[in-house]
Amino acid sequence: MNVSYVCVFLDAWACLECDIRLVFVFGGPRRLASSKAVAKELERIDQLFFNSYANGDSGMIEPDGIEVLCSDLGVDYTDIKILMLAWKMKAEKQGYFTLEEWRRGLKALRADTISKLKKALPELEKEVRRPQVFLDFYSFSFQYCLTEEKQKSIDIESICELLELVLGSQFRPQVDSLIEYLKVQNDYKVINMDQWLSFLRFCLEISFPDLGNYDADQAWPLILDYFVEWMRAKQS
Repeated sequence: MNVSYVCVFLDAWACLECDIRLVFVFGGPRRLASSKAVAKELERIDQLFFNSYANGDSGMIEPDGIEVLCSDLGVDYTDIKILMLAWKMKAEKQGYFTLEEWRRGLKALRADTISKLKKALPELEKEVRRPQVFLDFYSFSFQYCLTEEKQKSIDIESICELLELVLGSQFRPQVDSLIEYLKVQNDYKVINMDQWLSFLRFCLEISFPDLGNYDADQAWPLILDYFVEWMRAKQS
């Protein structure tokens, strides 16, 4: 057999083997290029985390780092968009972002620079405002404020601030009245998750301010029965 022919054949077979490995390991040249792009994006996300906001000792973004982030994003520290960002990251501890949480949120938002993150915030807000998503965000907002281990409830003052932040723009009359009531009543010092969820249900289901369809027999929490009694007494 011609030696040169054998060499050409072996070279062709080696190239074919290489292509086969690309397909099985990386999904082909296109998939390989895509994987490299994803790796580069993740690298930029990590660089943004460590170079701009994270504490060098803890390896986390702490409250002072979040303040810098807010400044770079052009939003206030108490802006609901920051709470929405924490929700997107599935952050566990208020005022802190881990690298894993940071990666999760920024990858989901397709943001590997601060300018991209800033541009992503309006779309994030639209996402959260969708009814099927908002309940999850609303529940998260309560959970995120549980700052102590085994804590199950939140003090009235903090709940009033949270109501204002999370529901104020959508249900202004209801929120104003709820906050007024919570501040003057003496029966409750803290609010639990069930009560918190019932506030949203109340805003969504009960005609306000006439309260005409409120039925105390429909298993509303007692705090809302008291609130409705207080409202009706004011109206009369």
